Amino acid sequence: QVQLVESGGGLVQAGGSLRLSCAASGRTFSRYCMGWFRQGPGKERESVAAISRSGLYTYYADSVKGRFTISRDNAKNTVFLQMNNLKPEDTAVYHCAAADSINFVGPRAADFGSWGQGTQVTVSS
Repeated sequence: QVQLVESGGGLVQAGGSLRLSCAASGRTFSRYCMGWFRQGPGKERESVAAISRSGLYTYYADSVKGRFTISRDNAKNTVFLQMNNLKPEDTAVYHCAAADSINFVGPRAADFGSWGQGTQVTVSS
């Protein structure tokens, strides 16, 4: 298990940007694939982005491609989600999660064994 703590959420106008961070502690961070998920009001949880252990491979949901970028710094035990050109429909609680291995075609929440508490992102129109 790895402990995860997200930060960086907040209120932003449509078209603005936010950078989420997820700090990990516990077992070796570089052993884990990392992902970001979100759950908006009245919506099901959805996978947003994922990144491989080395950072070589990434996944993005179609709804965020070209706007969001996932990255990681294994030396600092941190994964990031840079969110640009935010839209009201991006409003959600964003969670980071860690997995031993994932399918980069379509990461499943069930594959992630450790989760952070989440950070709220609100995009106003």
